[in-house]
Amino acid sequence: MKNPIKKITDRHPLLKFLSNKYVLVLLFFIIWMLFLDTYSYIDHQFLNKEIEELENNKEYYQNEIKKDKKSIKTLKNQHQIEKYAREKYYMKKDNEDIFIIEYEADTLKK
Repeated sequence: MKNPIKKITDRHPLLKFLSNKYVLVLLFFIIWMLFLDTYSYIDHQFLNKEIEELENNKEYYQNEIKKDKKSIKTLKNQHQIEKYAREKYYMKKDNEDIFIIEYEADTLKK
């Protein structure tokens, strides 16, 4: 009497190939490395996306630092400090009156 598994593998050559112990070990190893291991491919993809986001954030903050350094250089002059304080914080000298004019387009953007 023949083995029933032998009958099936004779009819389907792919099953015969897959039933090889080396192929089974290799498939197990590949599945393990792709999905189950702590250094799996899926985890690497997630970490790569996170690294990419952090690099974008780094680039953004470096550009912001350059802008801030440029504004610090301009604020070293006393007249520039006064101008900045007047524009941003609506400061004034003791003997001055300030009138704030707002346009409709400015209020719509906010």
